[in-house]
Amino acid sequence: MARYTGPKTKIARKFGEPIYGADKNYERRNYPPGQHGAAKRRKKVSEYGVQLMEKQKAKYTYGILERQFRNLFEKANKKKGITGEILLQLIESRLDNLVYRFGIAPTRAAARQLVSHRHITVNGKVVNIPSYLVKVGDIVAVREKSKSLEVVTNSVEGHTNRYPWLEWDSDKLCGKFMSYPNREDIPETINEQLIVELYSK
Repeated sequence: MARYTGPKTKIARKFGEPIYGADKNYERRNYPPGQHGAAKRRKKVSEYGVQLMEKQKAKYTYGILERQFRNLFEKANKKKGITGEILLQLIESRLDNLVYRFGIAPTRAAARQLVSHRHITVNGKVVNIPSYLVKVGDIVAVREKSKSLEVVTNSVEGHTNRYPWLEWDSDKLCGKFMSYPNREDIPETINEQLIVELYSK
């Protein structure tokens, strides 16, 4: 499966919530996609179907492919603690997600592009792998020659929602990954336990 590049509103309507952020089209038609839309009677979804939908929602939200997602789950499963929470913490520590969380990019897709195009550094070294897992204490920054990029300046100016596990320096356009987030601090409405149950079968 390649990375999804189709209509985002369609996916948001499928899951019943704007998983890609504010979406005027979703607000106008916040019912499932398809010919019959809101009028169509939906069949009762099986337990497996519910679990699969939750995993798909997480993958679309964070822009992760199946193999990457499974690898993160296996890594989380080997660690001590609650597997579902550790899975989300690992996903949150991905470089593309942190670039988005710091407000360097307006969306995760834009963050992935900035990383891929070598505009982002970790501890002073250019990293162009969006799935790179940042460690606690690492410094994520905009490359010096990329600080004047319009997408970066516009995003940083309009970004106000900071997170307790991140520390941001707006003058230097760099941020520190202070700690892995607590589950209650992650705003995404994902039921990670359903994902654990799906992979544990």
